[in-house]
Amino acid sequence: MKRCVTALVVAVALCSPRAEADPSPLALTVSPLDLARGDREPVERLKGERSGQALHLRSGQAGAAPTTRIVPPSRILVMPFENLKREGRIFWLAEASAVLLTDDLNALGANAITRQERQQAFERLQVPLVAALTDATVIRIGQLVGAAEVVVGSIQLESDALVVRARSIALDTGRVQADVTDRGPLAELFRTFERIARRMAPPSSRSSEEIERQHPPIAVFEDFVKGLLAETPATAINYLNSALARQPSFDRARLALWDIYVEQGDHALALAVVAPVRDESPWAPRARFLAGLSQLNLKKLDEAFETFKALPDAESTPTVLNNLGVVQLRRGPTPSNGQATDYFAKAANADPAEADYVFNLGYAYWLDRDPQAAIYWLREAVRRNPADADAHFVLGAALAAAGNASEATRERELARRLSSAYESNRRPGGEAVPKGLERVKNPVELPHVRPIEARLATTEQRDQEELARFHLDRGRRLFQQENDRDAAVELNHALYLSPYFADAHLLLGRIHLRNGRVGEAIAAFKIALWSAETAEVHVALGEAYREAKDPDAARAEAERALALDPASADAKALLKRLDSRE
Repeated sequence: MKRCVTALVVAVALCSPRAEADPSPLALTVSPLDLARGDREPVERLKGERSGQALHLRSGQAGAAPTTRIVPPSRILVMPFENLKREGRIFWLAEASAVLLTDDLNALGANAITRQERQQAFERLQVPLVAALTDATVIRIGQLVGAAEVVVGSIQLESDALVVRARSIALDTGRVQADVTDRGPLAELFRTFERIARRMAPPSSRSSEEIERQHPPIAVFEDFVKGLLAETPATAINYLNSALARQPSFDRARLALWDIYVEQGDHALALAVVAPVRDESPWAPRARFLAGLSQLNLKKLDEAFETFKALPDAESTPTVLNNLGVVQLRRGPTPSNGQATDYFAKAANADPAEADYVFNLGYAYWLDRDPQAAIYWLREAVRRNPADADAHFVLGAALAAAGNASEATRERELARRLSSAYESNRRPGGEAVPKGLERVKNPVELPHVRPIEARLATTEQRDQEELARFHLDRGRRLFQQENDRDAAVELNHALYLSPYFADAHLLLGRIHLRNGRVGEAIAAFKIALWSAETAEVHVALGEAYREAKDPDAARAEAERALALDPASADAKALLKRLDSRE
C-alpha cells in the first residue's frame, strides 16, 4: 500500500483530540415551545436572566430527573481502498470496497458512516472523491464526520484472485485495532468483504445468507458504482439506468439518479425516479424524504406536507420537522396542521446545536411581525454560526423594528461584510429582508462540529467575558501546540459566550487558514474586523485573500493595515510578497 500505515498512525496520534469530560448541561432559561405557543412573557423575563447564563435548548422542564443516555457504538469511517497496481480492470473497486464494507459493517451491528456523509465531508474539505489523500486529510475527514475509527485498505489482483487488506485505526490513540487480509475470486466479491467485516464488527447472529440478500448481482453493483464515479451526468445516468434495467428493484440506483436530476434542476424527473420505490424497501424512508424535497421544489406544497408527515418518526426527526415548517411557512398555516413556528421550535428542541433550525424559527417570527421573538432566536442563531450573513441581516431588521437603531446598523454592516448579497448598491430593495431565506434540510447531515450546549458548564458563578477569555487563552495555547481541533473547540466556547469577541474570531480564522479552509478564514477575519478594527486583522485577511488568489483585495488590506500602523512589519512583508508575484 503506497500510503504508509505507520505514518498515518503517527499522524493520528499527533492530530487527534484529547478525551474531554462531558460537563453537566446548562439549565433551561426558556423552552422554545413557550414562544411557539405565543407566550411573550419569557422574552421579557430573559432580559433579567441572560446575564452570565447561556441558553440550553431542550424539551421538557428544568430540574426534571436525568434520563439514562444510551451511547451508540463508535462511528467508523471506511475510506476508498487503494488500487495498488493502478489496474484499470478494477478501478471501480476502490470506491466499491468502501461501500461494501460499510454496508456489511452496518448489517452486522457496527456504526459505519454512510457514503452520503463521507461525500459531504469530501465536499466540505474540497477534496476530489477519487484523489489520493494525505494522512492529514484522512484524519480531518474522520474528525469532520465524527468518526472514532478510520478504515483504510488496499486491493490488487493476483492471477484471478482479488487480494484485499483492511486496517482499522483508532483516531484517539492512533493504534491499529484490526489488520485483516483476505482473498477470493472476483465472482465472490461479496463473500470476501463479508469475511473482512465479520473480523472488524462486533459479534453478530446474522447469517451469511442474510448479508448476501442485501446485495444485488455483481454486474448491477458494478454499474451502480461506476455511475457514482462517472465524471459527467450523462455517463452517470447511463450506468445507473443500466443497473436498473438489470434489476428494476435496485432502489439504491434510483436514489443516485435523484441526486443527478436535482443537480440538473429537473425536479419533476427527480420525483418520478423515486416514486416507484415500494414501501417494503429498506430505502423507502429516504426515497419518501427525497420525494418530499422534490415536491417542495415543484411547489406542490400540500403533497410535500403529506409526504413528510407520513414518514416514520416524523414527530421526532429534526430534519423532517424543519421541512414541515418550511411547507407551512410557504403555504401559510392551516387550523389542523399548525404554524411554521411550531415545527421549527420542535426541530430546535430535537437538535439544539443546529443553527439552521434556530434561524428558521427567528425568520418565521420576523415574517409573523413579531420582532421581539425574532430578535431572541436570531441572536441564538448567530451564537451558533457567527458567519451567518442572513441571520445578521434579519436580526438587524428586527432590531430596527424594535427601535434599536444603532445595534441594527451594526448587524446590517456585518451582514454586508460577510456577503456581497447585502451590499446596498446591489440590492434594489435596500434594507428590506429578502423572501425565501428559510432553509430546507437534507436527509443526511454532517455531525455538528461544535455541540456547545452539551459541553459548556453553567456560567452563573463567573462573568461571561472572563470565562470567554479563559477559553481564548486555552485556545491560543493549543493553537501554538498545533492542536487545531481542540483549539477550535475552546474558541467556539468563547464565541458562544461572547459572539463578537474579535481575538477569538482572529485566532479561529488563523486555524481555518492553516487547514486550507480559506473561505471560512475570510469570514472569521471579517467578523474580527467588524468587532474591532486592527492592523493585525487586516494583515490576516490580506493573507487569506492572497491564498484565495485575489491579489487586489489582499493589497487593499495590507495598505489599510499600514494606514492604521505605518510600522507594521507584517503588512510590509505582505506587500512585498504580492509585489514579487506581479
